[in-house]
Amino acid sequence: MEQQAQPATEQKSNPGPDPLRAFSVRERVQLALITWAATLLIRLIGPTLRYTFVPEPDCRCNDHGSGPVCIWAFWHRCVIAATQRCRNNQIAVMTSRSFDGEYIARIIAKFGFIPVRGSSSRGAVGALIGMRRNLEQGHSVAFTIDGPRGPRYVAKPGPVLLAKKTGVPIGCFYIHVERAWVLNSWDRMLIPKPFSRAVFYASTPISVPSDADDEQMESLHMMMQKTLERCRANAEGAFSN
Repeated sequence: MEQQAQPATEQKSNPGPDPLRAFSVRERVQLALITWAATLLIRLIGPTLRYTFVPEPDCRCNDHGSGPVCIWAFWHRCVIAATQRCRNNQIAVMTSRSFDGEYIARIIAKFGFIPVRGSSSRGAVGALIGMRRNLEQGHSVAFTIDGPRGPRYVAKPGPVLLAKKTGVPIGCFYIHVERAWVLNSWDRMLIPKPFSRAVFYASTPISVPSDADDEQMESLHMMMQKTLERCRANAEGAFSN
């Protein structure tokens, strides 16, 4: 979920195609087909999944991803299971300006998310402004934190910067599916198999002081990285016994 920045008011009213990106006829056809197929896949498989919610102390969400305003970070590979479980909560999600980001934005908009366009490589400042505006409007926000192109399981610093500016804490989570098809992609994307069990593991929040210096920011970035790793390890470990 990662890529281009529009004004927050536009994101809420028109979370569809990126007006700053021109697509060829072939690309428009591909976008339509990918969006249709992925949306159908989630709507068919998603309701069959059996989720177990495992929150750490003071976790800021319930088993459907709603709760007090929070800055969420999670690994890209579990985005399908997360889209199903956290749908219709008006969570703002950073999606990139790339072709991949465009179809992701179209798909998640159909499940009640608010795409905010930009990524760590393009449109980062504008996207963070858009995320901040959504927080001010009472929406939680989420980063697929190793996207849009990896490296896998390496967290980028956006949530820590946003938490410093807003005072909103960071929450990390991971959803692991017991049975899934694994794509041969950079993120090893998980496509859940029907009727699989899934564990939704969510962390204790991380607070970032408004006066944090560079050393503290780096330390908190590393804490977020370790928290993401802990969430993944504990979610995956639920099926190892």
